[in-house]
Amino acid sequence: MNSCEWKAQDNLIGYEDAQRWMENRVVALQKGEASECAWFLEHPPLYTLGTSGKDKDIFASATLPTFKTGRGGQVTYHGPGQRVVYLMLDLKTRRQDLHWYMATLEEWLIQTLGHFGVKGERRAGRIGIWVDKEGYDCKIAALGVRVQKWVTSHGIALNVRPDLGAYKDIIPCGLSQYGVTSVADLGFSVTLPEVDEVLKTTFPFSSCVS
Repeated sequence: MNSCEWKAQDNLIGYEDAQRWMENRVVALQKGEASECAWFLEHPPLYTLGTSGKDKDIFASATLPTFKTGRGGQVTYHGPGQRVVYLMLDLKTRRQDLHWYMATLEEWLIQTLGHFGVKGERRAGRIGIWVDKEGYDCKIAALGVRVQKWVTSHGIALNVRPDLGAYKDIIPCGLSQYGVTSVADLGFSVTLPEVDEVLKTTFPFSSCVS
């Protein structure tokens, strides 16, 4: 199986820069000229609009930059304190099954949250990971992927301790009736490096090297 590289960034990575890097890596991986990669990063505050996104889900009050992107899904927020992991994986070496891939990403997030005492759950008909916060459904992690010739890009976004106020200017994932939360908002004191270690330990696809 193709070896997998851990790539980590301490600085904030601009969204367009990240997209260009991913696109280049995907092409190289398709050609057999690069290894698979799991890229851990944070973005500066911004919104992204996926292929199913609607402009009306970003309110006129929004001041953050918005980027249209080739990933699936609708509108979401990215910013400091949110662990984004972009995955460039060759599904031809595993299973050419998008439903299996998404379910595996969800289970990865559930196991990671469980390590910190957070009960992450799936919800029928809703992508992402959810928690029950005082009887109210809140999203704690988003998934948005792209698959080209069975090579993946984009990935997951786990709210560790981001500015949740940034969600007030959008309808996250087009679901206005639900809330958004984070590990910190639920009362757990967890750092991004601690989350990273668990994500690496529970990584479900293959061993990666730094």
